[in-house]
Amino acid sequence: METITKVVPDQYIDLKSDSSTRITNSPTPGSRRADAAFEFLQQQRALYSTAPSVNEKELLRKIDYRIVPIMFACYTMQFIDKVNINYAAVMGLNKELGLKGNEFSWCATAFFIAFLAAEIPTGMFLQKLPAAKYLGFSVIMWGVVTACTAACHNFVSLLIVRIFLGVFEAAIAPCLILITSMWYTKAEQVPRMSLWYSGLGIGQIFGGLVSFGFQHVESDFSGWRVMFLALGGVTIAIGIWTVWKLPDTPMSSTWLTEQERLAALERVEKNQTGISSTEFKPKQLKELFLDPQIWGIFLCTSLTSISSGVITTYSATVIRGFGYTPKVTALLNMPSGIVSILAAIISGVIVGKKSTRSFWIAGLCVPGIVGGALMSFLPAKEKAGNLIGIYLVNAITATLILLYSWVAANVAGHTKRIAASVMISGSFSLGNIIGPQTFQAKDAPGYFPAKVTVLATQAAAAIVALLLRVYYNYQNTRRDSIERERISEDKSDSMSHVEWMNLTDRENVTFRYVL
Repeated sequence: METITKVVPDQYIDLKSDSSTRITNSPTPGSRRADAAFEFLQQQRALYSTAPSVNEKELLRKIDYRIVPIMFACYTMQFIDKVNINYAAVMGLNKELGLKGNEFSWCATAFFIAFLAAEIPTGMFLQKLPAAKYLGFSVIMWGVVTACTAACHNFVSLLIVRIFLGVFEAAIAPCLILITSMWYTKAEQVPRMSLWYSGLGIGQIFGGLVSFGFQHVESDFSGWRVMFLALGGVTIAIGIWTVWKLPDTPMSSTWLTEQERLAALERVEKNQTGISSTEFKPKQLKELFLDPQIWGIFLCTSLTSISSGVITTYSATVIRGFGYTPKVTALLNMPSGIVSILAAIISGVIVGKKSTRSFWIAGLCVPGIVGGALMSFLPAKEKAGNLIGIYLVNAITATLILLYSWVAANVAGHTKRIAASVMISGSFSLGNIIGPQTFQAKDAPGYFPAKVTVLATQAAAAIVALLLRVYYNYQNTRRDSIERERISEDKSDSMSHVEWMNLTDRENVTFRYVL
């Protein structure tokens, strides 16, 4: 039975369908039950009794310039370092390391198995550690692992570095979701997420150019080995930048004035998702596993990730199968990045202007369905049609950012929000485990089963997204009814610090889900 909370001054009441109530004291500044921002807000509001004279547009621009470039750089390198094995495969890695049969597929899959397994400790660390510092540490470590890939000499060594790469890259999505939600309102989150997520498309374009360039390296040290060393060095530098410049919370930012910090918190107060709390709440974790929306987002993310896993890992292999040289293959893979960028930016901007996530997720599945159909049913000699199919499927990558934004906007309670971010990131990994395994050596060069999988999973994802919309609409209507009833019983209906009580979305009757 769902519990919904109504907040009144100095207390909150759990409302249940049997009308029984349980009253407990509301948090006070310094209480572990309150969000970390609560005490700061109380102190600053005492100092600035009137509204701070801060230009909100200028403040937002200042935050954008300081936060978004770092997140963009981290996500760009996360994608490049994850898929550079795709480019290395056409640069001679398979031959030089003596990979046979499905060994390359297992190296690709091992990354995501490690990624999935590492999500549980990632959630535990993020409950106690600042997301920004943990992100920076993780970026540095996966940069080191990327550079170490240059030393691989056989299947086992490649498998080991891919496992460690997956462990450290597991932090990227949970950290970026938490960081975005603490700085931006629900309406602002999707456009900003689309900006840092467009690093995926930039990574596809840049990765193609990097592969093309390093294929011209003529030395005893293979071009793909030089590529891993160079990319690892860049990633380490970005990790150091992240630790140095990305603040843990708005309260600790050194480039905001005291009034700007207060204004930054007041801007996101209406999100009702809080900023940060080190208190672990088992009740919130239990609620997570009983929440239908979490499983809906989990399923939708898994389905879309199966296709994105197929394309990001094997697009170069498929294009190479059409008879192109490795150098031409690297260049022909670049338009995939353009499609990813356009899909992410266009959907992010429009959703940020009050459009709904559910319709856009379903809509972005349509190019994936069409692309999957072209890849599946056109003969290999129809190179143009097959290439168009590969490019169209890349539109599906933009659904992930909308799914991430659903977690940021629709899940409240710090323990529950961290666990949800970890769980959805894990579902992304699960899809990417399944996707590459649909590519079996026996199906080469057409890989028909993998292409049909792309077609089917996109259709299923679109249906799940629309079902989630129905669920959210039902919950909002139900909450409107409950709140009207409570207001009619209590004319004062004062709301006291509900935004900072570290309540979950299911506990707080004033919380509304975005569709």
